Amino acid sequence: MIDIDLPEELDEDFMALVPAQRLKINKLMGNRTISSYSLALDRSKLWVTINAKSGTEVMDVLSTFPLIKYMKFHIHELMFHHEASMLVIPPFSLN
Repeated sequence: MIDIDLPEELDEDFMALVPAQRLKINKLMGNRTISSYSLALDRSKLWVTINAKSGTEVMDVLSTFPLIKYMKFHIHELMFHHEASMLVIPPFSLN
């Protein structure tokens, strides 16, 4: 899980990158690289759960974020991560 601090002032350059960030996150969630992405109400923090085998792999994913230069983060390795959506709807298979 990545605990991310965002800048206090969200300038025009930051805001211009938000649509690209949303597209990137949607793509990574679609291929299940990211399993959760949460923004604090005051927009000061993000929490991201990335499915990876190593810290290097996590850094590789983070480096693709359009907003990475605005982020200060700390990586927390998790033993496990449960999501309610994982328990309700099983993955669909065409086989």
